[in-house]
Amino acid sequence: MNGAATLAYVQAAAALLELPLDAERAARVAGHLERTAALAARLQAFALDDETEPVALYCPAPFPSAPATPR
Repeated sequence: MNGAATLAYVQAAAALLELPLDAERAARVAGHLERTAALAARLQAFALDDETEPVALYCPAPFPSAPATPR
């Protein structure tokens, strides 16, 4: 995304969310978004094998039984 497209995106998102955003602040937000996108692109470009870092397993705790309600 180029600078104009990023700025247009920020302005459209702010309007959709009804956020007051003046032109100067929108430009700063667009700059931060472009910098974040560039950092993310570099991270995504780094090749990792599946064995490099194993995925942590999520094991939720068993749901406690609800106490019986009197009838």
